[in-house]
Amino acid sequence: MTHLISDCDGVLIDSEAVALQALADYLEPIAGDRDRLIELIRPRLGLKLEALVLGICAELRLPEPSVPDLAAMRGVVEGECDRKAKPVPGVRAALESIPLPKAVASNSRLMRVQGLLERTNLISLFAGGLYTADIAGRPKPDPAVYLTAAAGMGAPAANCVVIEDSITGVQAAVAAGATVLGFAGGPHSPADQADRLRQAGATLVFASMEELPGLVERLRSGQQAVLN
Repeated sequence: MTHLISDCDGVLIDSEAVALQALADYLEPIAGDRDRLIELIRPRLGLKLEALVLGICAELRLPEPSVPDLAAMRGVVEGECDRKAKPVPGVRAALESIPLPKAVASNSRLMRVQGLLERTNLISLFAGGLYTADIAGRPKPDPAVYLTAAAGMGAPAANCVVIEDSITGVQAAVAAGATVLGFAGGPHSPADQADRLRQAGATLVFASMEELPGLVERLRSGQQAVLN
C-alpha cells in the first residue's frame, strides 16, 4: 500500500446522519411512515441523491419527482449538511499519523467537497487531490472515481488503500482493484453495517478512527487478518 484514498461524507465529514434526517423530512409528506423511509434511505446512503430518491420512489410505487423537484431536494439536503458540517471524531489525528499520500474520492460535486474540507480544516491533509463524480464522469458504484483518483496520484489502484462507509463506495473501490477499509462507526450506520461492508468486499472493518492507523499499517505489512 503506497497511497490512501478516502470517501468524504460519512468518513471525513460527519454528514450522512444529517442527510438521512433531511431526506426523511423532505419525503415524509409525500411518502408517509417516517420509520419506513429511514429504513429505505439508510442502506442507499452513498448513492447520488437522484439514484437514491428514484430507488425509494420505485420501491414505494410513488411518482418519480421532476428534475426541478430533485434539484430543490438536493439544495435542501446539501444546505443542511453543509450548515452542520463537522469532522468525524478522530479523523484528523488518524490521517495525520498515516505516512501515505492522500486523496479524496467522492460522489459529491467538486465545489461542495472542497468547501466542506476547507470549512472543517481538513483540506491540507489531501495533497493528492480531490476527485469527484463530476470529474470522473460516472458516480460510484462505477469504479471511475477511484480509478481517476489513483491515476491522479500516479499510483496503480492496486497500491491504494481506500476508506469507505457505504456499500456503494466499497463496491466502487473493489471494482477499481483497491483494498478497502470499511468504516462502520458513523451514527448513520445500521446495526449490521459491518457485515454488509465485508460482504461488499471490505478487507477490514472498523468502528473508531483510533483504529485506522493500525489497520493501514497491518495492510502495509501484508497482514490481511479479519477484524473481529
